[in-house]
Amino acid sequence: MNMCEAMDRLFQRLRNEGEVLGLEKGETIGIEKGKSDTLKEQLKVKLGTLSRPLENQLTNTSLEKLNELTLNIFNVTNEEDVLKIIN
Repeated sequence: MNMCEAMDRLFQRLRNEGEVLGLEKGETIGIEKGKSDTLKEQLKVKLGTLSRPLENQLTNTSLEKLNELTLNIFNVTNEEDVLKIIN
């Protein structure tokens, strides 16, 4: 194998690994967005409305905190309850 072939193979392997990592990151972002959007809709039904600041905060909340909110959604009675869970 010559140097050009070796470099081509290396670059192809790095491209393939980068594509896999990009897909995994995109999948994680999609899951977080889906969970955040679903929780927003559920909270709107439960509370009537959501303030813009709370909606923004939910958009930027970690998946871990969104999961915690999901488990405690029946205990939520107002926006302050939501903030206690996600902060």
